[in-house]
Amino acid sequence: GLFVTDYFTRTPRKLSPFRSFASIELFHFHIPEDTVIAVWNLITFKEQGGTFGDQCPDRSITVYFRSGAPSVINPLHTHFPRDTAVPGSFALTLTWTLPNRTTGVFNVTSPLPGDWFLAAHLPKDEGKISVKGLYEECQYLFQPQLIVQRLVNIAVLYPGHVTEQSMAPHNRSCLYKVFVPSYTSRVLVEVLQCRGAEGCPLWLRVRAKAPPLHNSTTLDCREHTPCQLAQDLPFWQHWYYVLVEKHPGVPGIISFQVTVQLTDCSRPSLARPPFLPSSASMNMPHSFGSAGGLALGDSPPPTSPNDTKHPVPVTSHARERCWPVRPTLRNELDTFSVHFYIFFGPNVSVPPDRPAVFVINLLPVLDSGGVLNLELRLNVSSLCGENVTVFGCLNHEVPLTSSDNTSVTCETESLAGFLLSVNATASLSRLRIPYPQTGSWYLSLRSLCATEHGFEPCTNVTAEVYLRAYLSPCINDCGIYGQCKLLRTNNYLYAACECKAGWNGWGCTDNAEAFSYGFQLLSTLLLCLSNVMFVPPVAIAVRSHYLLEAAVYIFTMFFSTFYHACDQPGIVVFCIMEYDVLQFCDFLGSLMSVWVTVIAMARLQPIVKQASVLYLLGAMLLSMALQMDRHGLWNLLGPSLFALGIMAVAWTARTIRRRHCYPPTWKRWAFYLCPGALIAAAAVLLYAFVETEENYFYIHSIWHLLIAGSVGFLLPPRAKPSRRLGPLPRRKGCGYQLCVNEQEELGLVDPAVASINSICTS
Repeated sequence: GLFVTDYFTRTPRKLSPFRSFASIELFHFHIPEDTVIAVWNLITFKEQGGTFGDQCPDRSITVYFRSGAPSVINPLHTHFPRDTAVPGSFALTLTWTLPNRTTGVFNVTSPLPGDWFLAAHLPKDEGKISVKGLYEECQYLFQPQLIVQRLVNIAVLYPGHVTEQSMAPHNRSCLYKVFVPSYTSRVLVEVLQCRGAEGCPLWLRVRAKAPPLHNSTTLDCREHTPCQLAQDLPFWQHWYYVLVEKHPGVPGIISFQVTVQLTDCSRPSLARPPFLPSSASMNMPHSFGSAGGLALGDSPPPTSPNDTKHPVPVTSHARERCWPVRPTLRNELDTFSVHFYIFFGPNVSVPPDRPAVFVINLLPVLDSGGVLNLELRLNVSSLCGENVTVFGCLNHEVPLTSSDNTSVTCETESLAGFLLSVNATASLSRLRIPYPQTGSWYLSLRSLCATEHGFEPCTNVTAEVYLRAYLSPCINDCGIYGQCKLLRTNNYLYAACECKAGWNGWGCTDNAEAFSYGFQLLSTLLLCLSNVMFVPPVAIAVRSHYLLEAAVYIFTMFFSTFYHACDQPGIVVFCIMEYDVLQFCDFLGSLMSVWVTVIAMARLQPIVKQASVLYLLGAMLLSMALQMDRHGLWNLLGPSLFALGIMAVAWTARTIRRRHCYPPTWKRWAFYLCPGALIAAAAVLLYAFVETEENYFYIHSIWHLLIAGSVGFLLPPRAKPSRRLGPLPRRKGCGYQLCVNEQEELGLVDPAVASINSICTS
């Protein structure tokens, strides 16, 4: 056949260590129909500071693949919530082959068409809290590329018609496809009139949605006469691919005929068995059982001259699986918040002689990022004392209604479903499917009575079941220890839980590493009460007549206390304002405390006539920096360095003018400035290099104690006039006098040698 190659790529993205599904990077691809091979080229490279990160450590990268919906992954091996079904996916781990780059290849032969999702992440780290901008972090970038090769002009088989085919010696196989409409209970593929070799050396393979593989349903025509391959309960509204393959080493031309027969039981006149009541007798509209696509009673499409009419037998083995399907009404409330209402529901009657079948339609792409929830509740009073069990089978793309009334399985050779059951003892059953595949989901309900020999059909007992089906963003809204986040990758939306307080799992229900209530209370009290250390600096500032500085320290103490009371991950939380307001005020108060302390140490009042201008300027600059980037290093460190620069210039000017080191006394350096500077430096080192998520509550509490303690050492004392100075003379008359006192602060200059100049001007 003729092959066409398509190429798809995605923008590189930075990978993060795995903490929850909210920390992964998700990539969305679409594979076209008739694809015979898909090759993913997985490119990973390191970056550090805008260049290749040759010095970055090698960290393994895990990539997950799944068709139809995102992968439900569990790399930390946590527990899933109860009644949760975990769909499977394929995982691949990439190792590094070069210092800064590695490439992996993942091939899929005959992939399923439609949406494919790739999820990638780094391994879990130790949870270190790094200061943004302190150093260049190693970044691991991941870029997937997809190359698909698909066949064009595949021959289409029409049900009930025979297609002639000759296979040349250089050809090994012939590929066909046939469309299976809704309400088809059986697909029968047959090879007829095989000529050109002894014993018909052909293999017949059939597969749904994609070309057959070596492990697909196979029949050896040499060993089976007639060569017929049947597929019961086929997927509805999909293409089925038929591959006729020649045995190796067979010479010459082989000619044969291929025909496909579809059993359609949606029309009572064609396929309804005598014991099956009509749609009207079941009090349901005929539209509930209408067929889609090409039905047997429809006019066939134009055929080629080589095609001939072939009769279609209707077997009772396939017909008995056909039942009317009741639709559901879709009610969209919000993103991933959809309720499916049943007509004449939500109470459903399950008769003893036939199943009740319902369909839930999930929209492509739009609904696969949430959780499909199903709830069955049995009305025990409707059982009339009988030991009745109602079984429900939830299957994708085709309903499973077994003819064996004693069977309680929801699986066949080609189908895998989910089983629910309710009885008088356990009257409630739930099922949750995270990231469900889109399309039609069919729920088949049937009632059986338990006996000594197992389950048997009930007689004259119609069970009543309350049925609820809905789509939600997360499982139970992630509980009290999690937050349901709505995430986006390009144009695809999905939801995931982000857990806190040590809780883990898909729904934040795994408490293996959870914080106890006492631990949460202790961490909250430590972070809040450690701010009481600001009381001594406030008292020192008030005593030294630094009223503005004292007001800033009180502001910082108040908002830091209530910010940390609101910032706790567990249930010990108390918020007096919005979280963002508390965080801004806490950050602003902390930086303003540093600013006003350094400006006070500079002693600018005799130098700058209006020193309050600097306080106002600092408040405006710090507010601007916090609004730009609240966690940026240089946006916060810049104003602090600017204040230190002002202090250094003021101290240098005094040193040059007095020709003596400022402050001049060794006691001030030894007992105040050096200890205060060392305490502040220790606090900064703890904050920048030691703090992690596990030790945050006590390391950050120590940070509070050290910063408040350093302020008490660094704040200069109040300047007092010398005892040798008498009262200043006052001039009589109108006007005012301005006195400029140049005395140094108390404890820095010996009063016996200090020269005092007082200048009074009117």
